[in-house]
Amino acid sequence: MDVEIWSDVMCPFCYIGKRKFEHALREFPHKDQVNVVWKSFQLNPDMKTEPGKNINQYLAEIKGWSLDEAKQMNDRVTAMAREVGLSYDFDKAVVANSWDAHRLIQLAKQHGLGDAAEERLFLAYFTQGRDTSDHATLLELGTEIGLDATTVQEMLTSNQFAEAVSRDIYEAQQVGARGVPFFVLDRRYAVSGAQQPDTFLNALNTAWSDWEKANPGAAASPTDGPACTPGEIC
Repeated sequence: MDVEIWSDVMCPFCYIGKRKFEHALREFPHKDQVNVVWKSFQLNPDMKTEPGKNINQYLAEIKGWSLDEAKQMNDRVTAMAREVGLSYDFDKAVVANSWDAHRLIQLAKQHGLGDAAEERLFLAYFTQGRDTSDHATLLELGTEIGLDATTVQEMLTSNQFAEAVSRDIYEAQQVGARGVPFFVLDRRYAVSGAQQPDTFLNALNTAWSDWEKANPGAAASPTDGPACTPGEIC
C-alpha cells in the first residue's frame, strides 16, 4: 500500500509530521507492506536564497512583525519539534529556495533513498543551518546518503528532474493539498498536517482495510493539523 507524502524541506511541520507518522508506522502491524513515497511541494517558489539572513529575520519582514514576534512564534514551533525529539535552530536556518533540494530528492528516490534524502535535508536546514540551495552543500548531502558524487553533480549542473518536481506540485493540486505536510494513503484517504500518531495509525488501519479488500472508495476529507501554506514561512 502506498503512502504519498507531499512536503517541502523548509516546512517545520513537515519534519515534525514525518516523526509522528514514523511513530504510527512502527505500531502498524502491516508496516512492511507500506511503501512511503515522498512528493515535492514548494511553499514559496519565488523565494530568493539569502545566505546572510535567517528565517526569523525573513519571517519578520514578510509578516510585518518585529524580530521578537517572529522569534516567539518560531520558539513555539521549536517546542513542538522538541516533543518528537527534534532540535530546531531558527537563528541558524538559512533563507533558501528549495527547488534544487527537491531535484536531489527526486534523484534519491530513483535509488531507493527518498526517505534518507528528506531526513538529511531536514536536519541540514532546521538543525545545522546549512544552505540547502547551495550546490556544494547538496553534493555533500547527496553523497552522505549514498548517492554517487558524479551523478549528483551532473544532476545539479543540468535541468534533470525538474519535470518530476513540477509533476508532483501539479498532483498536489489534484489531490487537494493546500499546505504541507499532506499524506495520501492508497489514493483514497488524506491526512493534512502534523497530526498525532494515533490519527495516522487510524488512517493506516482504515486505508489498509480497504486496500486489502481492493474495494475502490471515495477519498476521505483531509483531517487538518498544523501545516504550512504556500507563500509563507511558518
